[in-house]
Amino acid sequence: MTDIDAVDFFTNNEVLHDPYAYLDALRGECPVRRERHHGVVMVTGYEEAVAIYNDAERFSSCTSVTGPFPGFPVPLEGDDVSALIAEHRDDLPFSDQLPTMDPPVHTAHRGLLSRMITPRRLKENEEFMWRLADRQFDEALAGGRCEFNAGYAAPFAMLVIAALLGVPESEHAEFREALLSGSVIGSSKEGDALEHSPLEYLYGKFGEYIEDRRRSPRGDVLTGLASATFPDGSTPEVIDVVRVAANLFAAGQETTVRLLGTAVLLIAEDPALQARLRANRDLIPNFVEETLRYESPVRGDFRLSKVPVTVGGVDLPAGTTVMLLNAAANRDARRFPEPGVFDIDRANARSHVAFGRGPHSCPGAPLARAEAVVSLSRLLDRTAGIRVDEARHGPAGDRRYKYLPTFILRGLTQLHVEFTPAGSGS
Repeated sequence: MTDIDAVDFFTNNEVLHDPYAYLDALRGECPVRRERHHGVVMVTGYEEAVAIYNDAERFSSCTSVTGPFPGFPVPLEGDDVSALIAEHRDDLPFSDQLPTMDPPVHTAHRGLLSRMITPRRLKENEEFMWRLADRQFDEALAGGRCEFNAGYAAPFAMLVIAALLGVPESEHAEFREALLSGSVIGSSKEGDALEHSPLEYLYGKFGEYIEDRRRSPRGDVLTGLASATFPDGSTPEVIDVVRVAANLFAAGQETTVRLLGTAVLLIAEDPALQARLRANRDLIPNFVEETLRYESPVRGDFRLSKVPVTVGGVDLPAGTTVMLLNAAANRDARRFPEPGVFDIDRANARSHVAFGRGPHSCPGAPLARAEAVVSLSRLLDRTAGIRVDEARHGPAGDRRYKYLPTFILRGLTQLHVEFTPAGSGS
């Protein structure tokens, strides 16, 4: 890439399809570099990104999912814009969501989530995943080919979280219809905030659940959610519980679907890799970690500097929008040798930042990892061969894939694959 300043990362279709040459060129000049189109400081270095992720004192998450779009409501002037952020926080998009909150509010709500989702509940949910994976593969593998995202990944991810949060099984079909319509919660490449309708649906349903269980406790998971308290022992408002549950539901589905799609694509495109995984299932956990490093489902996250701060030798004034590019940090050769090579044996694959770091590290990371291990294990159990459907994506060497048109998420819109059933030969 000869002129990185001529490229608008947020709108360029080629970069949305394959961002890595652009990100490598940025890092090659400086791991903390301002782009020319929207004034965003792009953080492409691993150590620099981790430093900002861990610095909730000097960086606000109020614009974490929108960045420079649609812009802050008022000019951010002075050497400390903390008061302006506090005053205008509620005017920003998604201000009621956990990723945009700052301490101490974020700390309290994050603590509420840990009381809602206990280790025991996660273990019970993982046991459910194995049964669910078989059930969903009964559908997806029935015809010998499928569109993997819609045929397996999306319903699996949605039903896993529904079960985790205690949604009655009688309402699973309703949730599936309401939430698997193809909408993406995040930011589009045009910089427009996308529709809130999936969140509004979740707010309505979980609001009903929590109010009902507080009136009439039943000893079920939803009653546990309804009775969860903040770390200081106080009882949250219904809307506080609803926001945390809805955020986990919405965010967890989308990223898990992209992780699963990328993992299956890598397996389908590489017969040698597929053979190794079939021969040794113990390789699957590290394969999942390397998949997260190599193709992070979340391209990046935004922060807003509250005071002047120096990162990577670069001075950032108060009010600077920075983008922490997971996709770039995970391919920083200072941390990951030969970063452009997919290496299932990479010793430090798990040190990726695909799930972020610090106070806002993804609370659903253990769930996503378990979903991936279970799904891939069952897929290999149920098939003797997995291949990309050439009729839909083209022959090897000339594949045609489409990626989500968003600068926040990274993943295929569709993945058509063919299967040879287990016991039928390859």
